[in-house]
Amino acid sequence: MRQAGRYMPEYRKLREQHSILDLCCSRSLRYSGTLQPVERLGVDAAILFADILLPFEPLGLGLSFAAGEGPHIANAISRQSDVERLPAVNPETDLGYVLEAVRLARAALPADIPLIGFAGAPFTLASYAIEGGSTRTFTRTKTLMYQAPDTWHLLLGKLADLVGAYLTAQARAGAQALQLFDSWVGCLSPQDYRTYVLPHSRRALALASEAGVPVIHFGTGTAPFLEDFAGAGGDVLGVDWRIPLDEAWRRSGESRAIQGNLDPAALLAPAAERDARVRDILARAGGRPGHIFNLGHGVLPETDVGAVRAVVELVHGG
Repeated sequence: MRQAGRYMPEYRKLREQHSILDLCCSRSLRYSGTLQPVERLGVDAAILFADILLPFEPLGLGLSFAAGEGPHIANAISRQSDVERLPAVNPETDLGYVLEAVRLARAALPADIPLIGFAGAPFTLASYAIEGGSTRTFTRTKTLMYQAPDTWHLLLGKLADLVGAYLTAQARAGAQALQLFDSWVGCLSPQDYRTYVLPHSRRALALASEAGVPVIHFGTGTAPFLEDFAGAGGDVLGVDWRIPLDEAWRRSGESRAIQGNLDPAALLAPAAERDARVRDILARAGGRPGHIFNLGHGVLPETDVGAVRAVVELVHGG
C-alpha cells in the first residue's frame, strides 16, 4: 500500500526536485520509487511506483498535480458527448513507459521478491474524472450517476475495459500479482454499489484474471456491502481497518485469501499500542494460509520509517 511516499526521507528528497508526474515518467526516478521501500523496509513484495490516474493522459482528460492540492483534471467529464469522445487506449503504446518500469523493476528485484502491478478501479477513476480532482462529497459523481445512468454506464464500461487491458499488460511485462484499487467506493450505499458499480468492477477483474496471476481487489469503506464487493471477483480481498479481519474473512468466504488491515494511523501510536494492534490482526488471522498482512490504506506522511520497519519485523517474527 503506497510503499513509497512522503514518510520516506529518500522520497521527500526526490519530490523536492521533481513532480509526481516526473517521478512516474522518468525511467531512473520511477525505478527508485519501486526499489527504495523494498531495500529500506524489508517487505515481502514490491509495489510498482506509479499513479492510478496515469491513464487519464492518453484519454485526453489532462492530468496535473498542484503542490499541496492533489490531482487536477483539466477536461472533466460532465455529459455523454464527453464520454463518447474518449479515445481507445492501447496500454502497450499509450502507457508503454509504465510497462517499461515493470520490466526494469522485475529485472532488478531479487528472485524471491514478487512485483505487484496495480490500477484504479472504474468507479474511483470515474469519480476523479467527473469531479475534476479529489472530493469529499462526490456531488458531481452521484449527480451524473443518478441523472444520466446511460452515460454513467457507458463511462464505467470504457474504464473497465481500459483497466482490464492495462493490468493484463502489466502482467505480461513481468508483474507477478495485480491489484485493483477502489479507494473511493465506500462513499456508496449497498444498493448503489450493486446497481452502478458491481458489473463494471466484475468486468475489469475478469479481464485482469485472464493474465494468469493473482488479482487483489481492494477498497475502503466496503463493510456495508462486503459480500457484494467480494462477489465482484479477485483472488484476494483487500479490506480496511473499519471491519475486524476475522469478520471480513468470514463474510467474504474463507476460501478466498485476504489482505489487511492495520489502520495507518496506528503507526503513529506508541510502540506498545501499535504492536498490540498488529498482534490482534495476526491473532484474528489465526495462522490460516492466505493472509497478506498489510495496512488498510496508504502510509500517512507523518509516519516514522522506523515504525513501518518495526511492524514488518513484528509480522515476520510472529
